Amino acid sequence: MLRPEQQPPVLRDVAERAGVSLSTVSRVLTGRTPVSEGLRARVEAAVAELGYRPNAAAQTLVSGRRSTVAVLARNTVRYGYAATLQGIEEAARASGFVVTIGVIESEEPDAMKGAVDLVLSQPLAGAIVVEFDALGVATLDALPESLPVVAAAGARRKVGSRPHAFLDDEAGGREATEYLLGLGHRTVHHVAIPATRARSGRSWGWRAAMKAAGVEPPKVIQASYDPDSGYDAGQRLARDPSVTAVLCGNDELAIGVMRALAEAGRRVPDDISVVGFDDQPFARMWTPPLTTVSQDFVGLGRRTFQLLAEWTATGRKPRSTSASPRLVVRSSTAAPPA
Repeated sequence: MLRPEQQPPVLRDVAERAGVSLSTVSRVLTGRTPVSEGLRARVEAAVAELGYRPNAAAQTLVSGRRSTVAVLARNTVRYGYAATLQGIEEAARASGFVVTIGVIESEEPDAMKGAVDLVLSQPLAGAIVVEFDALGVATLDALPESLPVVAAAGARRKVGSRPHAFLDDEAGGREATEYLLGLGHRTVHHVAIPATRARSGRSWGWRAAMKAAGVEPPKVIQASYDPDSGYDAGQRLARDPSVTAVLCGNDELAIGVMRALAEAGRRVPDDISVVGFDDQPFARMWTPPLTTVSQDFVGLGRRTFQLLAEWTATGRKPRSTSASPRLVVRSSTAAPPA
């Protein structure tokens, strides 16, 4: 382990330890020019002894291959964002790429420009935008067309020139609503998360299923992402005796709604069925276990990186891809009360 006063070893340290020239070390590390087995063994031994790790920028200068991918997102903590980042990082690491993460916090032009310029100051192979919100859309638009850029997104929709890896949450919202209506509920209320457009994909799916069933959709309760917002929505729903089914924009909202319903004496699922979205790890551990729409965010991250890797390897822009979520039925849903 390095002491605080020590600096990480550099290429010159490896050359001195191995007793060879800098150019020899470079040839061994890049593998572009053959060297004798004896020289290779000395350099590799020096690298191991010193704990030398090649700098990504230096590798770019030596090899001409850019190996850094920038990922830009509004949030790195919430479940969907974090799991997508996990998938991107795993796929990038397996392909020999380094991931750098930029958090975009504001759509204000100067703040956006500063954040994007900081990312672009690195020697990038390309960039990925986590486009789960309106800020993600603005970030995508702010990146230059000269840079290979792909996006991870929710509902399928018309997009510009950037390839997208989609999670079709519109299909998930439609399936969850159809399931609740199939149980016999006359209508389904919806607590919605913020969206990249007028309504999120899951809200579009909810509305489409209601219209297809000949049911006029009730007014959407607009919420944020967190359980407190769901709790507030749940208090409103609990006061309406006609409410028997609720589709929530994510699992955190569903937990808040269920807490408010319980405090108001409305039982789940005996009085009101509740469906979440995303299938976060806690969903199956809740009481009652939460029926939810499972989305493979880690898989989304891997698919998004593969689009970018294909582009950088072939020089040809790939086509967008899509994957559908699936409904996971647990104990928070049932037929409506008689």
